[in-house]
Amino acid sequence: MYLPLFPLKLVAFPEEALNLHIFEPRYKELLEDVEKEGLSFGILTYTNQLSGFGTEVILEKVYKRYEDGRLDIQTRGTRRFRILSFENPMEGKLYAGGRVQFLKDDMRITSTLQHEYIFYLKEMLHLLNFSQEVNPLTLTSFTFSHKVGLTLEEELELLKMESEKERTETLIKHFKRMIPVLKAAEQAKEKIKQNGHFKHLDPLNF
Repeated sequence: MYLPLFPLKLVAFPEEALNLHIFEPRYKELLEDVEKEGLSFGILTYTNQLSGFGTEVILEKVYKRYEDGRLDIQTRGTRRFRILSFENPMEGKLYAGGRVQFLKDDMRITSTLQHEYIFYLKEMLHLLNFSQEVNPLTLTSFTFSHKVGLTLEEELELLKMESEKERTETLIKHFKRMIPVLKAAEQAKEKIKQNGHFKHLDPLNF
């Protein structure tokens, strides 16, 4: 499949709502074509270079149109892809495009692994002060992946994995590594808060 491509220094995940401010002439033209022709387009992840992987997105809503052609839009991720060819710009256009191959996805996961994932995810979200509900019926490894402290490179590696089991196990390892760090930071904050307050000290018996 051939897709218009929008390289960005971020990872778009499937089913994720992504808000974008469109201001460059090439991407204003891209969105004009998307609206006119009902096209989808690809958010291609850029790290220090083009990663070769991204996510197809659809335009869901235009929040605001500015007089100079800028747009505030909402998109939603659909399918993950790797690029097979990259053309910058596409012939007759200001923006890039390329042939893409959509990634396969094995969504099988055991209930035991899912329960372990939900347990650590809730703990992580609590420590990060996120109050959003975790719904096991709609939850996937991508649902909260922008909220749990992954680097751009770690998010990209997650995007490239073609197994829900592998992604879930990777996130559990991340949670097990990060939760003790967050708890230690929380304890340090509490200790700092107590400094300067009157302290009730138990008498020492010596």
